[in-house]
Amino acid sequence: MTTTYTPEFLSLRKGIWAQEGGDRNAGDEVVIGFVDSGINALHPSFAYDPMHPFSSNLSHFEGATCETGPLFPPSSCNGKIVAANHVASVAAGNAGVPVVVNGFFYGNASGMAPRARIAVYKAIFPSVGTLADVIAAIDQAVLDGVDILSLSVGPNEPPENNVTFLSMFDISVICTKSGSFCGNKGPASSSVVSFGPWSVGVAACTTDRRYPASLLGNGSLLNGAGLSAKDAVKTNEATLEYIEECQHPEVLGPNIVMGNIIICTFSAGFNNGTSTLDAIIGTSKALGLEGFILVANPNYGDYIAEPIPFDVSGILIPRVDDAKVILQYYEEQTKRDMKGTATEFGAMAAVGEGRVASFTGRSPVVSRFSSRGPDIIDMHNNLADVLKPDILDMGSMDPHQCLRTYDQSMSTPHLAGIAALIKQYNPLWTPSMIASAISTTSSKYDNLGEHMMAEGFEASSLLPSTPFEYGAGLVSPNCAIDPGLVLSSEHEDFISFLCSLPNMDTDAIIAATGDQCNHPYAYPFSLNLPSVTISALRGSVSVWRTLMSVGNNTETYLASVQPPKGTKAYLYPTWFTISPQGTQDLEIQLSVIQPMSNFTFGEIVLTGNLNHIVRITLSVLAISV
Repeated sequence: MTTTYTPEFLSLRKGIWAQEGGDRNAGDEVVIGFVDSGINALHPSFAYDPMHPFSSNLSHFEGATCETGPLFPPSSCNGKIVAANHVASVAAGNAGVPVVVNGFFYGNASGMAPRARIAVYKAIFPSVGTLADVIAAIDQAVLDGVDILSLSVGPNEPPENNVTFLSMFDISVICTKSGSFCGNKGPASSSVVSFGPWSVGVAACTTDRRYPASLLGNGSLLNGAGLSAKDAVKTNEATLEYIEECQHPEVLGPNIVMGNIIICTFSAGFNNGTSTLDAIIGTSKALGLEGFILVANPNYGDYIAEPIPFDVSGILIPRVDDAKVILQYYEEQTKRDMKGTATEFGAMAAVGEGRVASFTGRSPVVSRFSSRGPDIIDMHNNLADVLKPDILDMGSMDPHQCLRTYDQSMSTPHLAGIAALIKQYNPLWTPSMIASAISTTSSKYDNLGEHMMAEGFEASSLLPSTPFEYGAGLVSPNCAIDPGLVLSSEHEDFISFLCSLPNMDTDAIIAATGDQCNHPYAYPFSLNLPSVTISALRGSVSVWRTLMSVGNNTETYLASVQPPKGTKAYLYPTWFTISPQGTQDLEIQLSVIQPMSNFTFGEIVLTGNLNHIVRITLSVLAISV
């Protein structure tokens, strides 16, 4: 459902798709690997089109084999799927796949790189997903030669006895071309779980599309109401949460609920993944319900949801404040006996279809669940000189999973598809060059022309955002294919970064990577990233960045800087001329003029005379003069 709109939101059709021959060619010759829970090979997003067969050369991909099974026959590897996941369609699903529910057309879905091929590495199973399985899948994807690796899985928290950058997960992706999720523990500070500078950590945001509904029986307009599941119970042996989540039709009295709208509650089962929206829909069908309302449980707070099409009438009420209005109205209209048992139901509700989308309001907005920076070195929250998250992209929700899958597991494949488009346009670029192009061409502003906002802890709260919410900003695919300049790092640079970390055990680095600390940096922030993060600035320091021209013509750049609050900054040189494939060193002098209690942020802007604009984010914690 999300991808019926996100290609338009990102202006892909008139931009990078058009430059690559349209949606019938966008992403061709690129293989995206997915480490996830498998794939529905029969979905039309992964269908082979005999009218438009693949003829591209995949000689660089060594993993074109299929491991078959009862639900994955040999025919599943059909040319679109070249190796044997709910996220694959977001990155590389076919273009123009109609989304139709109950006869209503919601639009055509498309992956970001609809002509890219898909390699699936199943590492997550219904009852378990181990880190060892995930790492084995990553290793196999690298061995096979995927061009882009999308990781919508990862650790839930920092490793207990290790530096974050030396965790099994981070080390396993040090040599990959990966985009990884940053976590779903926002809006808490330092909640990111994508730590390493060698992967692109993706934050999640909203778009401006809404499907507004509906009307309560008392005339109150809400984003969202009658019969509560707890009052329709057939047996008293079940727990309250077991009943209220509407997962099991056998515990509800069919004569009570048939033809009525039932109120279900988002409780513990949805948080731990044992309850799903699909099960509520199944209950509705089995008992002949008129519809359902899934309200937030005040004991658990708001939940995350995006409107999606159901084949039964239903509505999601993710805000506790709205849920309280519904529940209060229900109680006022329900008569009970001395024991509290409902004897008469008087609440009335109409669940609107919500089929007509509106495109109003501020967007993008950083999603509440999206994990925040700053990045950390260890579980004690010692700060790292690395900007996380790296970039912002759209999240979405899968109705076939628990509602918590509205998260960065969707923003990551969006970015993977965009990376595939950049790789197709610039086939010789390295992963770090692609990451740099994505970062330095991004935008920090919303559709109102104002600095982006972020959802906070409180319901419906919007707060000013910082790079620790959105990274470099919202990805701009049409600019990223031609960034003018890139900042590149290779494997040996990442080893030098590891070796420069304070109190780092070099033996641990050798054991984890197999590499020696022959050329450590003076400081971790010396790594040639498209951002500068200094977690403890005392006095003054010079930071160097090496820029490489990827343009086709000689260009002159003017350099300017907006220093973070509490610091002053100078750039050398302030202008330079660079030839195609040439390099230019840029010195950034940062000095503390006022100690600050928190990070402050700034930006370097390099403006070229051929209309290239390169932005480098500055994040500094000024400690002492």
